[in-house]
Amino acid sequence: MEQKEMRQVYCDTLLELAGKDERIMVVEADLMRATGTMKFKETYPERAVDVGVAEANLVGVSSGLSAGGKIPFAATFGCFASRRAFDQFFLSANYARLNVKLVGTDPGISAAFNGGTHMPFEDIGLMRMVPGLTIIEPSDPVSLKALTEAAAQVEGCVYMRLHRKAVPALYEETETFTLGKGKVLRDGTDVTIIACGAIMVGEALEAAELLKAEQVSAAVIDMHTIKPLDEELVLAYAKKTGCIVSAENHQVAGGLGSAIANFLAEHHPTLMAMVGIRDAFGQVGTQDWLKQHYKLHAQEIAMQARRLLAEKNTRR
Repeated sequence: MEQKEMRQVYCDTLLELAGKDERIMVVEADLMRATGTMKFKETYPERAVDVGVAEANLVGVSSGLSAGGKIPFAATFGCFASRRAFDQFFLSANYARLNVKLVGTDPGISAAFNGGTHMPFEDIGLMRMVPGLTIIEPSDPVSLKALTEAAAQVEGCVYMRLHRKAVPALYEETETFTLGKGKVLRDGTDVTIIACGAIMVGEALEAAELLKAEQVSAAVIDMHTIKPLDEELVLAYAKKTGCIVSAENHQVAGGLGSAIANFLAEHHPTLMAMVGIRDAFGQVGTQDWLKQHYKLHAQEIAMQARRLLAEKNTRR
């Protein structure tokens, strides 16, 4: 499958949007080269603002721009977008009911050699607590383009986890996406794997292939919008398969799996397993090494699916 650098797709999409809507702006914290938005600055210098290494100010300036009628896409490393600027984003942007699109790059282990200080395992958990906030994590270049366009159109604040590096396309260019509605990549009847992001959706599909070789029918859902969660889809597959494995490049506490479990506990208690970071800090390493270390891979997903299936069969 063709691979495209996600940050290039992000910038190209913003350029397309800016060509149609003069309200679109880019706000950065001394990371334009890292985020890939230098081309935007060169094309629309009057609509690109670099606030320097000052993430709280990044959000404050973006909130002011939004109050003035602009649609700012403010980007920095996910650790800074979430942990460092949380209060400013909570109050200046969300509490004020503004229209700031905050982009946290290098989510989870994709931070790789930047190490534990720059490795956000908890940003979804923080952002899920913000009332009314939309949280998205594209899984490939096609979904990134579509979800960036959707984020620009929705009235209100959005937090997007952006994988910067090249990843293979999972979708055809003609695929359509709706905020708040997951995508069924693969149907199945025995177990459901619900994943998010450029790392774990691919691993979920590989896990489904491993299970297929064992005559296990696994459904795979790309839950690109973590908030609002597609509760209708989750409920439908909880009833259909009777067990769910969540897979995310994030702490299991407060993340996608937690959101699914919260919903099902109240509406349809279901056998569940969560694949993700378990109460750990990040560290330096290659992405492949980190996947193995934190068990963020297809083999772990498949193992958890087998465990659930064994438990489901004993309850019959």
